Amino acid sequence: MAEHHIAPLDDPAPRRRQLLRNPLRGDTFGRGAEAFARMMGTPAFLVGMTIFCALWLTWNSVMPESAQFDPRALNFTLLTLILSLQASYAAPLLLLAQNRQDDRDRVQAEQDRQSNDRNHATTDFITREIASLRLALNDVATRDFVRGELRDLFEELEDPPTRDAEALRSLLREEVEAALDRRAPAGAPTPPKEQHTQ
Repeated sequence: MAEHHIAPLDDPAPRRRQLLRNPLRGDTFGRGAEAFARMMGTPAFLVGMTIFCALWLTWNSVMPESAQFDPRALNFTLLTLILSLQASYAAPLLLLAQNRQDDRDRVQAEQDRQSNDRNHATTDFITREIASLRLALNDVATRDFVRGELRDLFEELEDPPTRDAEALRSLLREEVEAALDRRAPAGAPTPPKEQHTQ
């Protein structure tokens, strides 16, 4: 007896190809309705419809009765039915196109709202970063501050109230050399100290 092999539930069945495409499936019908609505809103459609009705009325009014297919005596019944049929289909198709446009507008508005929220969050982040940088820069010595301190120090050297000028100069020289030694990379030769004579 041959065993019948059953495919597991997580194994999808192969898709069968449809011979005929269903025009009502998916987005095809909606796109067609929008194309129809766009076409009905063009001046070419209005001019074409006016020419069609004028030719229809002229033919069925002027031509002999044997050539008339919608006689004036019957108040152009066929033309009235055609225009009524067109209006009865045009209204729902226009509403369908309008509903699709409303859905697109709703999605676009939601995307705009999310984009605005992201931009607002980014602006808040940048504002906080700028504020923290300002606070950090308040603790940094600026060039003007360092220049002012050096100027005050040199003024003290030129006119020392209690110390000898030479002692202050040597003290300043030692501080500068110590600072240079600290800044020099390890293993780098130190410059020879200059002999200062008065």
